[in-house]
Amino acid sequence: MLYLPPDAENKQEKSAVNWPERFQELAKTAKHPALKRYYEAGIASADIAIEYVPMVAVDFETTGMNPNKHGIISIAVVPMTLGRIDMSKAQQWVVKPRRLLTEESVTIHGITHSEIEQAPDLAEIIDPLLNAVAGKVWVVHYNGIERPFLQGAFEERLNETIHFPLIDTMEIEARFHRQKRSLWDKLTGKKPVSIRLADSRERYNLPFYAPHDAMTDALACGELLQAQVAHHFAAETAISDIWLP
Repeated sequence: MLYLPPDAENKQEKSAVNWPERFQELAKTAKHPALKRYYEAGIASADIAIEYVPMVAVDFETTGMNPNKHGIISIAVVPMTLGRIDMSKAQQWVVKPRRLLTEESVTIHGITHSEIEQAPDLAEIIDPLLNAVAGKVWVVHYNGIERPFLQGAFEERLNETIHFPLIDTMEIEARFHRQKRSLWDKLTGKKPVSIRLADSRERYNLPFYAPHDAMTDALACGELLQAQVAHHFAAETAISDIWLP
């Protein structure tokens, strides 16, 4: 039996964007050729079952958490469907940020100044990046990184941005594990359930992967989505019940 969380109806209302039509409109106004081709490739309709939707798990490593102050330094994309993750077609790029690395970010992801010194600017990989994600629904863990960072990077380099729906595995975990805390929980100091990537994977008995590598995190995110759908939804669930507009 398919279980829908209490906010399912509200979520469906928020997901009412007609993305195929929106992509057609954006294709007409996009100026950069790669961005125009990305929109022309189209996107899944809201009523298509997730089992039929081509997806791509995506992860960025960045110099920090604020898209207005920090930049992207690594991008990984892993093509997937609900039934398969295709590592043979996975791609990863290291790019040189226009904002300096911090000691904290180097400690987290291990990418150093010397590694990015000869790396290309993100502008040079826009074509292969958009080719890799064209026609696919993005899957990320925490939509506060991938979409706003990419939108900001495009605005800075192209003077136009990018729009797309995505599936956020962190948001899915929040739906099922961040219900309103009871008074007893508050009185006893019980902490909210962690919805970090590694902790979320542990709930589904998925193996531990060392974090903060873009390719590994993208793979981890894709596997997590497959487990989430198997436990909480059904293969025939409409993509609009799962993605964020």
